[in-house]
Amino acid sequence: MSLFKIFDIASSAMSAQSVRLNTIASNLANAESVATSEKQAYRARQPLFTAVMDALSADAGASAGVKVQGIVESKAPLRREFRPDHPLADAEGFVHLSNVDVIEEMANMVSASRSYQTNTEIINTSKQLLLRTLSLGQ
Repeated sequence: MSLFKIFDIASSAMSAQSVRLNTIASNLANAESVATSEKQAYRARQPLFTAVMDALSADAGASAGVKVQGIVESKAPLRREFRPDHPLADAEGFVHLSNVDVIEEMANMVSASRSYQTNTEIINTSKQLLLRTLSLGQ
């Protein structure tokens, strides 16, 4: 495996973590959103990652890394509160709130941020190693 493939792998991981951070931001922005019915209520979303390991041989087209397979909605139950004076309350006086767990999302945000930072360090270290390798011939 070429040393240059490290850049491809780390950049695919950074791209995946960027999608994860954007999804978390969307979840946090809608954490306290209110809807009239369950169908209209916001549901937390999570990205699905898959490992890419195509023929890790000497082939020129071999690749490795992380790919975002898609984004799925959480199956966790929605919250329902009795607020008869709320303008979006249904006929029974209930409003439907999202199923976003703010604490879980904050923990996910820290994890994604650290993973992004780690991959940045991998790229920087690899770059330094390549530069030192090139300077050996001087």
